[in-house]
Amino acid sequence: MLKDWPSSEKPREKLLNQGATSLSDAELLAIFLRTGVKGCNVVDLARQLIASFGSIAAIYQASAEEFCQVRGLGKAKFVQLQACLEMSKRFLAEEMRNGQALTSSQASKDFLISQLRNETHEIFAVLFLNNQHQVITFKRLFYGTINASAVYPRVVVEKALQHQSSAVILAHNHPSGIAEASFADKNITEQLTRALALIDIRVLDHMIVAGHQCYSFAEHGLL
Repeated sequence: MLKDWPSSEKPREKLLNQGATSLSDAELLAIFLRTGVKGCNVVDLARQLIASFGSIAAIYQASAEEFCQVRGLGKAKFVQLQACLEMSKRFLAEEMRNGQALTSSQASKDFLISQLRNETHEIFAVLFLNNQHQVITFKRLFYGTINASAVYPRVVVEKALQHQSSAVILAHNHPSGIAEASFADKNITEQLTRALALIDIRVLDHMIVAGHQCYSFAEHGLL
């Protein structure tokens, strides 16, 4: 029984004493679940869930039907989980709006990872920034297949003008999980950089999200 565990090993007590980063995925999920089921404590239930779905991300991606098929779960837990996910996205978005994207590259990465890592098909998006490099808005502009996305510079230019941007950060995801820039990625970055330069808008970075990783063109000297 979980109640018989030493206090230092109980997820809630461990979080209070050592911080959330000290907890494993299963322990964090156990705090969310709160209770186990007959014959299975909440930590073991969380471990079984992660093993069954494959990862925390896969649990977030599960449909309501898939989620509720698991013993001990239901619509109320599904709604709570989706609300937690959305709150984390909005928290990161608020951090981005209140800070400078150029000088807070980790905040930019965290935000983009939260937005794009769970997408199963390729999405090309843009962070539009003002002249102080603060975020005006984040827009998903193009949707592609699992390994390609048609990106039109004219549309990016139109959106940049519409939002009165002074700079942008380009972003897209690699559902394959490979955090590297392909030839096509480099090519479209060059095209967009040239097109936006004609209207005096800088491309500060192009970030590629692959799972929990984020590849930065700027950090690799490609911009």
